[in-house]
Amino acid sequence: MKTNSKTGAVKHLVILTLFLNCIAVTAKSQFYYHNNYRSDHQWEADINVGLSNFLGDVGGNKGKGTLFLKDINMPSTKLFYGANITYYPNQWLGIRGSFNIGNVQGYDSLIKTTTSVEADRKKRNLGFRSPIREGMLSFEIYPLAFISRKESFFNANFRPYFFGGIGGFYFNPQAQYTDGNGRKRWVDLKPLRLEGEGMAEYPNRKEYSNYAVCIPFGFGFKYFLNDNIYVGAEVMQRYTFTDYVDDVSTTYINPALFSKYLTKDQVPIAQQLMYKRWEMVNRPVSDFIGKAKGDDTNKDYYLSVFFKLGIRFGGRDSDMSCPRGAF
Repeated sequence: MKTNSKTGAVKHLVILTLFLNCIAVTAKSQFYYHNNYRSDHQWEADINVGLSNFLGDVGGNKGKGTLFLKDINMPSTKLFYGANITYYPNQWLGIRGSFNIGNVQGYDSLIKTTTSVEADRKKRNLGFRSPIREGMLSFEIYPLAFISRKESFFNANFRPYFFGGIGGFYFNPQAQYTDGNGRKRWVDLKPLRLEGEGMAEYPNRKEYSNYAVCIPFGFGFKYFLNDNIYVGAEVMQRYTFTDYVDDVSTTYINPALFSKYLTKDQVPIAQQLMYKRWEMVNRPVSDFIGKAKGDDTNKDYYLSVFFKLGIRFGGRDSDMSCPRGAF
């Protein structure tokens, strides 16, 4: 049957309009997917491998002891590694859970002596090592998200950030003891009470715990190799709420007290490890009883530099298909 020309024209116009509309929706869908694919991914997971350095009473670099990069002594650097998982409620904020393990150490003998400021620390001649097991919750802030288009920041390959949070960690300071036969072995320092912790003669010196709170903070960046895989680097400093990561904080005590509080086997170990100056200078321990051994006005710090490899996952699918029944 022959169709009226006006009716046919209207029908073809409607079909053409629906077809063009579908093309437009499809193009919009592809543009949306391309520019928002990353913003739909709300989770990241990565592994860390890096180096850590202790910043406390024992060890350090030349000059007056400090709490940041200047006091790092590279021979005391130890391996640190761990993993993170991060959730993004929005583009400028990441909520990160972390777990890291490693070791820290410090040795007065490694200090480069140039002036009298560090000479006294070197003559003190103390050293320690300690395992670290830490867990923390941190908040990552991505400042470039505030100056980028909202829908495009997650498309950026380079993403710098800074962070802060709260955490807890386990530590257990140890030092090397040399017995009468010249054999060396590592011993735990906390049970030896080298600064009178828990002794009635020092009522203000409580026995410390092997667990402490820390405040992690720092900065870093991530570089995305593709939509999901990234590499990065991060500098993390921890302010701790303990001054005994290295088992040194206050003053020398009278070594005669060890026989009152320790076992017979512990006494010679404590006496040797409390006072190590005799290996450097010809002065008896009695000259130092009550004098400063450490600085109890500052808590301990430790610093890590991490390299990261991570993946983004957990995206939500967007339904941007052409409307059904268009034809």
